[in-house]
Amino acid sequence: MATKAELACVYSSLILVDDDVAVTGEKISTILKAAGVDVEPYWPGLFAKALEGVNVRDLITNIGSGVGAAPAAGAPSAAAAAPAAEAAKEEKKEEEPEESDDDMGFGLFD
Repeated sequence: MATKAELACVYSSLILVDDDVAVTGEKISTILKAAGVDVEPYWPGLFAKALEGVNVRDLITNIGSGVGAAPAAGAPSAAAAAPAAEAAKEEKKEEEPEESDDDMGFGLFD
């Protein structure tokens, strides 16, 4: 579980990134002081070092992309999507409809 100091440093870092300001220990400390949050003196420097060279905006915007996600560069063409759609239709046709509980005499409202 995150502590108050960790959350305060995270929020301060996000404020700096949102304002297109470089994330440094001094700037995090300034925001924390303005907010009236007391943290151990090593936290701001620790977060600044951790975010050094990291594009936080990309990190936030790509949080939902996973292994199976499509690239953001473009959508698949219609020609590529057609065979997949036909395969899905064939698969649906091959499946037999399942019997419901009512068909087998196990319905709740007999």
